[in-house]
Amino acid sequence: QVQLVESGGGLVQAGGSLRLSCAASRSIFSTYAIFSTYAMGWYRQAPGKQRELVAAISISGITNYVDSVKDRFTISRDSAKNTVYLQMNSLKPEDTAIYYCNAGKYSYGRYTAYDYWGQGTQVTVSS
Repeated sequence: QVQLVESGGGLVQAGGSLRLSCAASRSIFSTYAIFSTYAMGWYRQAPGKQRELVAAISISGITNYVDSVKDRFTISRDSAKNTVYLQMNSLKPEDTAIYYCNAGKYSYGRYTAYDYWGQGTQVTVSS
């Protein structure tokens, strides 16, 4: 029902910035906006590590972040473009990972992923 395509990854030096984009679309027509139906999240997965939720935004616009990226990353959305963004500032080598967009739900302060994923975009931060 939901298709997600990430873009914006690349190679950047430590301390630099990147903005990731996630274009969302539906395979079944609906009169309701995607972001009024789903919460959205950004995950990342580094080699040898589990996939980690780093940022989420609820259908009402409330945002939350994992502690390691607070004050550095910002999740936002543009409903007119059906696009979710992850602005990443002050990047560190430990931020190196494949970043994935996800559609899910956010209830009682907890984000739960549905099985809607993008293909991922690689972010590499050099020392």
